[in-house]
Amino acid sequence: MRLYQEQHPDAEKPAVRWLPFQLNPDIPQQGMSRKAYVEGKFGPGGNAKYSRVAGVGKGVGIDFAFDKIQVQPNTVNAHRLMHYATTQGHEDAVAEELFTAYFINGANLTDLDTLADIGARGGLARDAVAAYLAGDADRELVKNADIEARNSGVQGVPFFIFNRKVAVSGAQEPESLLQAMLQSMDEQGKAQPL
Repeated sequence: MRLYQEQHPDAEKPAVRWLPFQLNPDIPQQGMSRKAYVEGKFGPGGNAKYSRVAGVGKGVGIDFAFDKIQVQPNTVNAHRLMHYATTQGHEDAVAEELFTAYFINGANLTDLDTLADIGARGGLARDAVAAYLAGDADRELVKNADIEARNSGVQGVPFFIFNRKVAVSGAQEPESLLQAMLQSMDEQGKAQPL
């Protein structure tokens, strides 16, 4: 986004939307042991797989702390929090707080109080978030959006869709994402919402 705005200083800032996608939709609602999850996926010593990701993160100023994560979460409620944040205009801030809470602090994203605290740090009214999460509002909407993403070919994250025209899968350099963004612009050269 910074590169785009530097190259197009007079252009309207493109809109960004975060869409639900669960990496592990079959994890129980209360989550499961992170150790058991990692060993089941990669075998004994599977945490070593994350050392490369941690090294790449460190290179861009992100201090991943995978060793702090104790619970591999079912993320339906975290996605519900994101949906609620979108309705309140705090989507990006709450996304950043979720990532920090989980990947840096090892927060249990299945805990509704933890999610309410994350929402509050992202600019939402904590009591309203807690009340929302205590019910089932938008649970089916999130699950259906996840299914729709899978049916559209999304298999992992990150996954970027620019202007509903160009898709890019996996972690990419900013320049590659900028190229995809520019490729997706309409014939008049005007960016559309992402």
